Amino acid sequence: MDSPTSLWNTFSAAFTQTDVPNITWIEMLLSLAAAVVLSIPRRSWRYFGLLATATHELGHAFAALTSGQRLSGIRLRLDHSGTTTSYSRSRVAAAWSCFWGYPVPALVGAAFVWCGFHGWGPAAMAISALVLAASFLFLRNLAGFVITAAAIAGTAALTFFAPPPVVGHVAVIFGLALLVAAVRDLLKLSNVHIRRRDRLSSSDAYLLYRATSVPSGVWIALFTLLVAGAWLVAWQPISIILLEGA
Repeated sequence: MDSPTSLWNTFSAAFTQTDVPNITWIEMLLSLAAAVVLSIPRRSWRYFGLLATATHELGHAFAALTSGQRLSGIRLRLDHSGTTTSYSRSRVAAAWSCFWGYPVPALVGAAFVWCGFHGWGPAAMAISALVLAASFLFLRNLAGFVITAAAIAGTAALTFFAPPPVVGHVAVIFGLALLVAAVRDLLKLSNVHIRRRDRLSSSDAYLLYRATSVPSGVWIALFTLLVAGAWLVAWQPISIILLEGA
């Protein structure tokens, strides 16, 4: 069994840049396929969607904390729904925290892809483990604890036991899967506003409209703009690899 010092050395070493993983165009296509498999089919989405929801709610929570709000708690549910409760006397601060749910999975996904391609995959995993561990302070239900604990176990295992090139590959796949998940969730949100208006009370865009009087469509357009921007950033190194293999 490794000593605490050895574990600490392994963990701290994750924050140094490693060799850039050599990803061929075939591996890139397989990574894209893996991301789609994680985020599209119902069976895999049943599990991966929980991570996307956790990232969504952590986006709300981080925005609330950075705008000086009092964060009461985070609840994650097995049906892919979640709730982040915060308190503020400022409508601007409340709108700020409400806005950063849908864009954050795409932004985090793009960050993971960038880290994977630039030798920072282990650092991305280690930081994720720390953020998830900190979120325990705000979790308020059993499902949230279980989902978060499983995510911490996965990121910690990669940080401590997987070779850096492997972690780099995983970071790229995970980031792409979050980017696909962000698009999936945006389509679901749009469907609520077009066809399932009986569910508007659960829509962040509708809540933003109620708080600011700015139409929901404007907020959905802003979500879409940020998600598209994240895809553009992530696609730059991917396109280079695919073009080299063409």
